[in-house]
Amino acid sequence: MDRPSWDEYFMQMAELAATRSTCLRRNVGAAIVKDRHVIATGYNGAPRQIMHCGERGGCLREKLNVPSGERHELCMGLHAEQNAIIQAATQGYSIEGGTIYVTHQPCVICSKMIINAGIRRIVVKEGYPDQLAVDILAEAGLKIVLLGEYE
Repeated sequence: MDRPSWDEYFMQMAELAATRSTCLRRNVGAAIVKDRHVIATGYNGAPRQIMHCGERGGCLREKLNVPSGERHELCMGLHAEQNAIIQAATQGYSIEGGTIYVTHQPCVICSKMIINAGIRRIVVKEGYPDQLAVDILAEAGLKIVLLGEYE
C-alpha cells in the first residue's frame, strides 16, 4: 500500500485549508499538529466582519506595487499561520512543541509568532522571499523543512 508520509498527509490538510483563502495574490494554508493530531488550521484572508479584498475592488498592496515579502502591514488580511495560532488560542489548545505545516514559508511577522507560540518544527511546500524570517527562525533554533527533506 502506498500511503503518504505524516508530513505529506498534514501538508495536504494545509493545502485544503488554502482553498478557503480569499487573498488575491497568494492562497496560503496552515495546519498545526501536535502528537500527530491536528490542533488548528488557518488560511489567509480578512479578519471577521471585514470585507475581503475582492469585495473592496482589489488588493491594496498590488495597487501600491508592493513587492512580495514586503510591507505586510499594508495587507488587509491575516496570514494562514496567524489564523491557525489564533484558532488554537480561542479554542484553548496548547500548540507548544507542535509542528506547523504551511504551504509557503512564513514571513517575518508569522515567524515571530511561531517562535513565541513554542512551535518546534516548520514544514513548508514552497519558499517565500523573506530572508529576515529565515534568519530569525535560525537564531531561535528553528529550521524550515522543505516537504520531502528530513531533519
